[in-house]
Amino acid sequence: MKQCFINLQFFIILAKYNKKINKLDTDNLILNQSIIKAFNLLDVFTNDKKEWGVRELAHKTGYNKSTTYRILTTLVALNAIQQNENEKYILGSKLFELGNRVSLYQSLINSTRNSLIKIATDIEETILFGVLKNDQVFYIHKAESLQGLKISTSVGSYQPLHSTAIGKIILAFLPEEKQKQILQNIDYKTFTQNTIVDAHQLKNELKEVQQKKYALDLEEFELGLICIALPIFNKNNECIGAISASGPSSRFELEKVAQYVSIIKKGIAEIVF
Repeated sequence: MKQCFINLQFFIILAKYNKKINKLDTDNLILNQSIIKAFNLLDVFTNDKKEWGVRELAHKTGYNKSTTYRILTTLVALNAIQQNENEKYILGSKLFELGNRVSLYQSLINSTRNSLIKIATDIEETILFGVLKNDQVFYIHKAESLQGLKISTSVGSYQPLHSTAIGKIILAFLPEEKQKQILQNIDYKTFTQNTIVDAHQLKNELKEVQQKKYALDLEEFELGLICIALPIFNKNNECIGAISASGPSSRFELEKVAQYVSIIKKGIAEIVF
């Protein structure tokens, strides 16, 4: 059941693509309004309200009842929508099938690609997008600036949580029990003289990170490399990953932290899930 809901969420993420239309210059685009209306209707189905009647959907979407019914009839024929025993409409099995074709990581990459490129251009440093996997930071996307330092971290690689900016920001916004469990199991390997070496030290820093809403890696994983990371939250206010900017310590200025935070925050705000 959980896997089913996750897969349906993938398709709903795709359905939310139609919201981006308002941000585009549509003067030179020829858009199919029927498809837009169908996606708007699909977008109404949420975890809080999974079933709808025709009148409810018409009222919610602003479409007249006949248009709503015609769209529903088509979606039912395609198994994208189905009726339950109460004759209410619910999301159908076709969405589950489509959801299984979408990689979670690919969906996140597609959602963040443009923002990462923009951040890299504006901040003039290498930008990384990482998530929590196997109690480590797993990097799923990377954008490099022409002016920035080329760093060796590659997409598909892992790094420790306790010595990276992305790791610390993700840990800071985990549920308390999950955070406690991970802190107890971390191998506090020392990479440089600046690396955090125990759970007590890390927990104290995580409290500061929660307050500041960003994390720093001050040559804690690699000498000569500074990183700053900010969290990415989904619509349920859950931290699903983080974006970091990495640059040489010779160029990174602590006085400019607010500027770096502002640029990354602006890029994250443009991400649509």
